[in-house]
Amino acid sequence: MVMIEAEMEGLMRAALLRTPASIDRNPLQVEDIPVPAPGEGEVLLKVLACGVCHTDLHIVEGELPPRLPWLIPGHQIVAEVVDPWRSGLKKGTRVGVPWIGGTDGVCSYCRSGRENLCDDPVYTGYTRQGGYAEYTTARADYVAFLPDELGDEDAAPLLCAGIVGFRSLRMAEVKRGQRVGLFGFGASAQLNLPVLRAWDCKVYVATRQPQHQQLARESGAEWVGGATEIPPTPLDCAITFAPAGEVVIAALKSLAKGGIVAINAIHLDRIPEFDYDSLLWGERQIRSVTNLTRKDVGDFLKIAADIKLRPTVDTYPLEEVNRALQTIRHSQFTNPAVILP
Repeated sequence: MVMIEAEMEGLMRAALLRTPASIDRNPLQVEDIPVPAPGEGEVLLKVLACGVCHTDLHIVEGELPPRLPWLIPGHQIVAEVVDPWRSGLKKGTRVGVPWIGGTDGVCSYCRSGRENLCDDPVYTGYTRQGGYAEYTTARADYVAFLPDELGDEDAAPLLCAGIVGFRSLRMAEVKRGQRVGLFGFGASAQLNLPVLRAWDCKVYVATRQPQHQQLARESGAEWVGGATEIPPTPLDCAITFAPAGEVVIAALKSLAKGGIVAINAIHLDRIPEFDYDSLLWGERQIRSVTNLTRKDVGDFLKIAADIKLRPTVDTYPLEEVNRALQTIRHSQFTNPAVILP
């Protein structure tokens, strides 16, 4: 990231990660650093809100190895354009910045509309600086216009958890009126249950945490059970959100013939051995979900605005970013967390 001269008026507050460590050791330190200057094809953004994601925890604790000498995490950014540079965007435009911050545009995946599988992607808050700060920069062609119906705090958790969950619905080939299983009920599943209900789907939720079970009931789930419980009726498709292989087996056991299990997890422990004849035969499928595309972003944000999706979030000032991540580490959260710089 190119920096402007560190004059007093050119400073901003940002949460910096210099050495990955357990979140309980408070590895993120809020410091005053120069405001970044946009490079070619980039815009300077004033951060209005930034969602907190479990991937941020993987980065901060070093489970995803460092790629930069120092890092500002955060990849669910709601921001206002303050310097459009030569991008064609207008000053004052409100935009969202998701996890994928850019792709090469030339590999076979990009050329076939599958930029989520790009061979050389750039990741916001990991391989480029992110949104736990007062200002950031982003590639102009990878920011998304935010509908006016979505407030800053509403939109922030939608930009990763919501969109990746929505891509999972696509990978599971969910159709209107189907029976859909959600195995795990964290932020991603929570944000997409209203989408499924808007599509007249019957939703079956399996999750281990009692507070998430209660939230699923309050959100209109047809049935709620434990993490590996089998719903009372065969499912047309299912999405697994928990990073546990046994949950994938439970989802497979729940499928009707021809059904699809989409795995929404970056990391997954070992899937136990299973019987092909009873679980996979009958044209059942297992698919992984990888990242997101700009089309996913635009389509989901439009749906979220249309159905008036208003997630209940917990907000934290920038100075409490470590505490926000600690709630994720210790499974204390129910609502998505949002940092307000």
